[in-house]
Amino acid sequence: MDAKKGDWVRIHKIVLKPEERSPHLPEDTQKVPLEMWDKGFLLNDVANIGDEVEIETYIGRKTSGILIEINPYYTHDFGKCIPELLYIGRQVRNILEEVGERDD
Repeated sequence: MDAKKGDWVRIHKIVLKPEERSPHLPEDTQKVPLEMWDKGFLLNDVANIGDEVEIETYIGRKTSGILIEINPYYTHDFGKCIPELLYIGRQVRNILEEVGERDD
């Protein structure tokens, strides 16, 4: 799939290689690169996944990186339904109503 100028895309870039990172970081952090993922509007005329591209972010900052996604979207959620939690609101209302009746 080709991306065209103006398409909403996601890029990836290695900001610092492990050997370029600060020696003051924890050891496990020093061993991995500092990576950046960003989204923006494609400034190149056309591009394919894997191409080095330039983008303009929503707030107008220009940056570059490897094109990894065209028209990115959120894929996270709040997890599976927990049936026990479905009734908590009703139970609390009932408890509050009972407490309110006792106070009258």
